[in-house]
Amino acid sequence: MSDLQNPDPNEPRAASSDRRAAAPATPGWEREALERIALAAIKEQRAARRWRIFFRFAFLAVLIVIAWGVFDFSGARVEGGGRHTALVSLDGEISADTPANADDIVNALDSAFDDEGTAGVILHIDSPGGSPVQAGIINDEIGRLRKKYPAIPLYVVVGDMCASGGYYVAAAADKIYVNKASIVGSIGVLMDSFGFTGLMDKLGVERRLRTSGENKGFYDPFSPDTPKMDAHAQEMLDQIHQQFIDAVKAGRGQRLKDSPDLFSGLFWTGQKSVELGLADGFGDTDYVARDVIKAPDIVDYTVKQGITERVAKRFGASIGSAAVHSLVEGGKFSLR
Repeated sequence: MSDLQNPDPNEPRAASSDRRAAAPATPGWEREALERIALAAIKEQRAARRWRIFFRFAFLAVLIVIAWGVFDFSGARVEGGGRHTALVSLDGEISADTPANADDIVNALDSAFDDEGTAGVILHIDSPGGSPVQAGIINDEIGRLRKKYPAIPLYVVVGDMCASGGYYVAAAADKIYVNKASIVGSIGVLMDSFGFTGLMDKLGVERRLRTSGENKGFYDPFSPDTPKMDAHAQEMLDQIHQQFIDAVKAGRGQRLKDSPDLFSGLFWTGQKSVELGLADGFGDTDYVARDVIKAPDIVDYTVKQGITERVAKRFGASIGSAAVHSLVEGGKFSLR
């Protein structure tokens, strides 16, 4: 009786726990558990997808920022809001298929002179030369613009190099400013090609070329040259060289010093070029704009390349085609 009247105080709780454990599960609990698991998986997938989308957009934004820093997408010049110095850049080889082509340089110069706010024009040249035709066109246009706008001076500022065709262009300017270490000159003309006849003989390769006209295969790299071809080529070289000399004399006039090497194709430092009269003084773009033209605000009128050309140039897509072009179409005249 005492046991019944004084039960163990822990016994009721243990019995209750046993009853709950032994209670049958709610019908359909397996389905509810699966639904909860499925919903959790769906939420996790959605969160992962959102993060993937976020990182993709972030990566795209980084690429855009990098591309914006590497390339200039403006494409158009900035209009001068007042009195300013106009800048046109001629960089690299002067050729019809490079940024330093006559059409773009001429258009940029025309725009620069035509702007009412232009106090003076700086043509910044950093070029080893190139096509005598392209250089001649730019030289002629500078002469025309200087006559049309006599109150607007045009000064050339030389970067690392202003040689051959680059100097052909520069000679038309009012004055030429250089750095003491710039390379200036190389007033001459060359015509380069390749000859494979000796190699072909060793390899037993026969060249089968048919022409209409005895000189149609002139300077074909797979055929031997002749004294007549050499004489004709030299005559053309001398004629173009004389055109170059005449343009330099017309532009520089009495400033040129009497030197037997002046038109020999030699080139000199900027310091020596001033002594020879090929240049007028030392200075960079900022100096000329600020202290010579007296208009320190500079507006760039250079025609910009399109994005396709920039990318191709940046990654060297044209290297192979340029090499083949040089090989197949050798014998072109060049101011380099």
